[in-house]
Amino acid sequence: MATSISATGFQGGFGTSFKGSWGASIVGEDYAMLIKSVPNHVRVGKPVKSPPMMKNVNEGKGVFAPVVVITRQVIGKKRFNQLRGKAIALHSQVITEFCRSIGADPKQRQGLIRLAKKNGERLGFLA
Repeated sequence: MATSISATGFQGGFGTSFKGSWGASIVGEDYAMLIKSVPNHVRVGKPVKSPPMMKNVNEGKGVFAPVVVITRQVIGKKRFNQLRGKAIALHSQVITEFCRSIGADPKQRQGLIRLAKKNGERLGFLA
């Protein structure tokens, strides 16, 4: 059995169910049916996101972390957070007074307060 390939397609021993040309198969009624079968829009739900957690990355680490954790357990979380807030406010006031005495601008003051927070995290005060 001889097989040959011509410019019009494959001529030979393999049968095919395809009748017609490639251009005609997408144009006309087939194309209209295809368009009707595809939805105009697709609904996509919002991705489920967990709420952001304000958590210290150094929690449980640092020299003072065990003392902080025990103190929180002894006096209670609410009272502990009040005490911590007062201590942070007092420390910020000390930094502000220091900046005034040396003539530092507000940007430098803010930098010192951020540095104090980072140091507090590393030492375990914010555990």
